[in-house]
Amino acid sequence: MTETAVQAAATAARTLGLTVTDPTVLYTAFSTVVHLKPTSVVARVPMNLPDGLKEPEPAGRRQQRELDVVAWLAEQGFPVVPPSPLVPREPVSQDGLSMTFWTYVEVDQAAEPDYYGATTRVPELHAQLAKYPGELPWMTPLRLIGPGLAATEAVPGLLEQEDLERARAEWRVLEPVLTSRSGFETAFPSATIQPLHGDAPSWNLITTVDGPLWADFEDVGIGPIEWDVAGFGPDLCKAYDEGARARGLPTLDPRIQQVMDLVRALQVLVCTPLVPQMPPLADGIRMFATQWRAMPFAGGLN
Repeated sequence: MTETAVQAAATAARTLGLTVTDPTVLYTAFSTVVHLKPTSVVARVPMNLPDGLKEPEPAGRRQQRELDVVAWLAEQGFPVVPPSPLVPREPVSQDGLSMTFWTYVEVDQAAEPDYYGATTRVPELHAQLAKYPGELPWMTPLRLIGPGLAATEAVPGLLEQEDLERARAEWRVLEPVLTSRSGFETAFPSATIQPLHGDAPSWNLITTVDGPLWADFEDVGIGPIEWDVAGFGPDLCKAYDEGARARGLPTLDPRIQQVMDLVRALQVLVCTPLVPQMPPLADGIRMFATQWRAMPFAGGLN
């Protein structure tokens, strides 16, 4: 898959007029990220997912939404990895793969990860995203949980049959509350709802030689602020609240956070069918499964 993605990215870039002689993989997991050397352009090519985990909307629509939001953030002077100015700001299809093109940034290899510090900065990101003038969908990552649970099979030692039965039962309770804004606001009328990064932003603050930059807005959408720290644990939730108070912004609601943590765990569990392709996923699934088993059933909503 990685080699296919690299070849497709290089071909698409050359078609767009770029000179590509040494495409180099920077990262590979759910997407293959390729530096199209010698240019300053990076291609991100999402992997093809099994049917139960495929997005219900066309990939290009989701990718265009990300490009639009990040370009707007960059125009406001906010520190993000921007779309490449060397190609049109739109997704490109090549060899059955849809990809986007971004500006290459040099990572500070000497920097140590600082998730606490990064999490204190998430309220700053939220404050800027709250001003975004475009339309965004409600909680896009949740659309895959129902189909994913239906398609997932038990894997002894990783996701047991009783785990799967509990997860499906929980989703039957959670789905009407979480999959529409009106349902959520009925259950949580005081929630802070706004545009979100959507995919664990503290893990997507890149430390570059020129300073930290936010990246990977593939799941950008509308939702409660608690979703952007779902699964982080109490220490990082405290870090978020610390950053929010310092900026005079809303802090996390513990009851909503409990529900979001549970839903993040379900989102991870439905990745179980990907383990044969991505063996390192197994450790993360086990960790989330262990935490989830100790959580109240359906986050107290049943």
